[in-house]
Amino acid sequence: MQEYDIIAIGTGSAMNIISAVSQANPDLKIAVIDKDEPGGICLTKGCIPTKILLYPAEVIRTIQRAGIFGIDVDIKKIDFKFVMERMREIIGEDMSNIKEGLSQTPDLDYYQETAEFIDNYTLKVGDKKIKGKQILLCTGSKPTIPNIKGLDKIDYHTSDSILQISELPRSICIVGGGYIAAEYGHFFSAMSSNVSIIGRNPQFLPQGEPEVSALAKKELGKHMMIYTDSEVREVEKESDGRVKIIAVNRETNEKVEVIADELFIAAGRSSNADILHPEKSGVLTDEDGWILTNALMETSKKNIYAFGDANGKYLFKHAANYESQVAYYNAIHNRGYKASYHAIPSAVFTDPEIASVGMGELDAINEFGKEEVLIGFQRYQDTAKGIAMVVKDFFVKIIVKKESMEILGAHIIGPFASVLIQEIITLMYTPERTAVPIFQGMHIHPALNEVVERAVGNLMPIDHYHHFIQHIGLPEK
Repeated sequence: MQEYDIIAIGTGSAMNIISAVSQANPDLKIAVIDKDEPGGICLTKGCIPTKILLYPAEVIRTIQRAGIFGIDVDIKKIDFKFVMERMREIIGEDMSNIKEGLSQTPDLDYYQETAEFIDNYTLKVGDKKIKGKQILLCTGSKPTIPNIKGLDKIDYHTSDSILQISELPRSICIVGGGYIAAEYGHFFSAMSSNVSIIGRNPQFLPQGEPEVSALAKKELGKHMMIYTDSEVREVEKESDGRVKIIAVNRETNEKVEVIADELFIAAGRSSNADILHPEKSGVLTDEDGWILTNALMETSKKNIYAFGDANGKYLFKHAANYESQVAYYNAIHNRGYKASYHAIPSAVFTDPEIASVGMGELDAINEFGKEEVLIGFQRYQDTAKGIAMVVKDFFVKIIVKKESMEILGAHIIGPFASVLIQEIITLMYTPERTAVPIFQGMHIHPALNEVVERAVGNLMPIDHYHHFIQHIGLPEK
């Protein structure tokens, strides 16, 4: 049996640790295992390929708005095959470079096999048995497949398979109302597909602030059909090869039928730890199969750590990278460094773009009380740059504690939301977490970052805020 100092399962954020350790301690014996192409979900199936696809969609929407600035331009052709092949070429080159690096690193054995625990700290990898003093579980996740009648009898796509298509579907129905559905809905509609989205939650983008999600649904709904609070009950193949999707509105019991050329299941992500059989090494999972970890990223078994999608806390690459740092300091340097999740950012790369960090309004009220929370608000259109861009209704919402001005959360919908929110995120990682530097610091005029500055300057009690957004006609649901 081959024994290693460190075994890493997964080639995503675990590589942050392996890279640092192998450079600092070249004599350590290391094994890296991944049954899939190297690079982790982010590179091979998730955030990187989707953002490569979404940028052309952004360009298309920008061109389509050119007329409001007196620019007469037409899009003559969208080469969908080129868009897809460009994405595959970019990520393929990265995957090849990672594989080459893993294969050529001294004292590192790379196994492109499925791993499973068979005993304490012991794994079966292909036809070999290996043992590790420390084990890093960065095993990712898999698409959730809902229990829908007839689904097992038809072909459908998930976020894993959709990246392999080269022909644009004339119509596509996406089951799910979260960020994956929203981003792919934006992409396919921009490419000129007829898109329908069916989500079972009453709120589109259910993790977002209600007024953000409502505005996103309104804006995206200009390019696609979005059904909320509707549960897909059955799918069946039509005689012409298309798919009929039958759903029922959960509140009204009204029947919804959609016929599409392609069906895309985007109902979230699930744990794939069952492949690993972690229980055979004493590693506990929760009722949904996610690997249980404490704030140090330790599992229930000493010297076995889990982070990223594997622990199911926050399924974002930046969260996985952060957790890999926590695991590194604790597994390698025994620092006792605890993870803090008070300011986990996220973004939805649609048109409009959406970004969030920290608490939502309801969470803040529940924790601190309604009278202790203030909300800052500013619309893009009420800044000089917003006027120049001819944008309407998009806004910044920031949530702070009344006395200390501590930032509790922020939510932005509009152009460059993922960039604008970084000013707020960075302050949330300072000791005081205060919003004061935003309105004390000088902001370039006229630049779009003034919308963040003015939101902090427009703090108001919660009731006043809701009265105000109702007055300006902003949808809240």
